[in-house]
Amino acid sequence: MSFGAYQTEDQVLSSDTIVAPMWSGDISYLTTFFSSSIQENSSTGKFFLNVYKDNISLSANASAESQFTIAYGNINGSGSAYFNALVPDKTPTRDIYGQFRSLIYGDESTPFQFGGSSYTSRDIIVISVNRARFKESFNPGLFFLNLKNGANQIGLVDDSTVTTTSTYVGTSRVYQILSGSFDTGSQISVPSSSNYTVSGSYGIIIPDEGLIILNPRALSLALGALGGIGASFNEMSSSQYAAGNFNYNANNRIVYNFISSSNPAFNLQSSETLSSRYFFTRVKNSEFNYTTNPTIIDSNGNLLYTQLIYNPQTYITTVGLYNNSGDLLAVAKLNKPLVKDFTKELLLRVKLDF
Repeated sequence: MSFGAYQTEDQVLSSDTIVAPMWSGDISYLTTFFSSSIQENSSTGKFFLNVYKDNISLSANASAESQFTIAYGNINGSGSAYFNALVPDKTPTRDIYGQFRSLIYGDESTPFQFGGSSYTSRDIIVISVNRARFKESFNPGLFFLNLKNGANQIGLVDDSTVTTTSTYVGTSRVYQILSGSFDTGSQISVPSSSNYTVSGSYGIIIPDEGLIILNPRALSLALGALGGIGASFNEMSSSQYAAGNFNYNANNRIVYNFISSSNPAFNLQSSETLSSRYFFTRVKNSEFNYTTNPTIIDSNGNLLYTQLIYNPQTYITTVGLYNNSGDLLAVAKLNKPLVKDFTKELLLRVKLDF
């Protein structure tokens, strides 16, 4: 085995943004939606609803991966029963609202805002994309979600294609959700208007957190220009909800039905920055011409193959990357052995992705 040290000029660092389909099966346009009654009626169903691409009730899909979850939050705790009737201000919906408020705004007092401080909302709908699916973030400008309530229907897109600067809440990029459509030809979402409803935007997307937060107040508006879909959400008081013996969060099911109704469509693509370090391995004509394989000599130390005395030749098959302590860190295999002798020089490019 022979070694050679890399110089500074032999190394190059590069970064590329990789955009890929979001959903299982390498698809960007999700048109089938299924839920699990077992999950919905379990203890987790009081908080969120898992949504799948395949029918999880079939044995062949028993291990299907959840694509995203739906969770309804309410600042007053309405729409869910108490955890304990003796502690009346603690409910799942209140926890959902507080959890995502702390995550996004970094405090426990700021209400959710959709389009500015003039448009606050007492409740939210959180669509959280499976972490393994969105990787580093999802790609703004390609988001499209179709919602349908009876005969009322609306397409939702983000405003990244009509804004010139990114807005940040804390350290997270935030884009407002508008009504619009998806151009299958150019593969971009197209807002129909940059204006908000009287209740603000239809929501926000936070691509670096994998979150889409919808504004129930905007969706509750009557159908029309800058209107909603006439959505009606369950805002029973916690005591009423407890008396109704609900085993799950009814609002999660309501939103699921909006998404999975006729003409369902949910378009997203994941995005991640892939960093690569290139090592240019330069093999000069005078280097690596003698093998270190001990099987080419006899017990007296003589070469078994005398032609190697005057015409040494090796076959390079592998490049190993070592640290200064001699520890092997990475191995690059060539697709075929490369012959090396005093008449040849080689330049091998080794790429490490991380």
